[in-house]
Amino acid sequence: MRYSVLDLCPIIEGGDAALAFRNSADLAQRTEKWGYHRYWLAEHHNMPGIASAATSVVIGFIAGKTENIRVGAGGVMLPNHAPLVIAEQFGTLESLYPDRIDLALGRAPGSDQATAHALRRHLGSSGDTFPEDLIELMNYFRGSDQRVRAVPGAGLNAPLYLLGSSDFSARLAAELALPFAFASHFAPDYLHVALDLYRREFKPSAALQRPYVIIGIGLYAAESDEEAVRLFSSAQLQGLSLIRGRPGKLPPPVDDIGERWSREEHAALVQRTRFAAVGSPETVRHRIEEWLEQTAADEMITVAQIYDHAARLRSYEIGSRVFQQINAT
Repeated sequence: MRYSVLDLCPIIEGGDAALAFRNSADLAQRTEKWGYHRYWLAEHHNMPGIASAATSVVIGFIAGKTENIRVGAGGVMLPNHAPLVIAEQFGTLESLYPDRIDLALGRAPGSDQATAHALRRHLGSSGDTFPEDLIELMNYFRGSDQRVRAVPGAGLNAPLYLLGSSDFSARLAAELALPFAFASHFAPDYLHVALDLYRREFKPSAALQRPYVIIGIGLYAAESDEEAVRLFSSAQLQGLSLIRGRPGKLPPPVDDIGERWSREEHAALVQRTRFAAVGSPETVRHRIEEWLEQTAADEMITVAQIYDHAARLRSYEIGSRVFQQINAT
């Protein structure tokens, strides 16, 4: 089983985007040495706590700071962009960093309506055009359209992945023989339904002979369960702000979070973070083995919204050791 990183490029309270980028570069260099397979960055807009809005730019920065680890988008929200622009951007990245660039694509806009309007989404059109946009993008990489060519892009191999949290992208990934990554790190409800559908309906192609499943998990590892729970409180507080409609920067951890949420808010957070491995190395290993048995995932991609950079590094170092132990059994 491969293990990878999904970096939300967190902007911490008291910090700024410049610090977030420096921390991401350091994390990428270290996780490359620790055996992580790929390093993905996510597109989000109008989010004070996420610095990776210009996703392709940050991918280029991270790829330039590393040597071998695959770097890519996890993902680009295709409804926000013209397919030709994405083909050109990732054709450029693939030209600069050959055989290292991934392009995972999401269907959700990843923003509110005001931000969506600012991104020029759906102006003059209506309806969900994601499948058509995806085919258009694939054709640019294939060089199928002789009238409009992605330069660079046409003829280059930037592997495509589909992201999803429901059965829609699972069915589309199966139809197009694309690898499928499920966002179980924040939306786990339809995980098993989507994976069953994807595997059942998968149509092999020359590019991919068998289904390939990636699942997202939280990784909050420390020397003890108690310390890990404390580190995890930062992600919980940030999630609580999001539930309340007031997204913010990643806050420092707290010793007692129990008084800060209502019963309903707590239940919602618990539901969203069911796939967060929080604890000591032994606890984290138990959780990961449990999910691996449930899903038979080919790869797990890990998120760690941890305030202290050193503690975040330590979580990924522990995680690498846990994954290597699981793979050795």
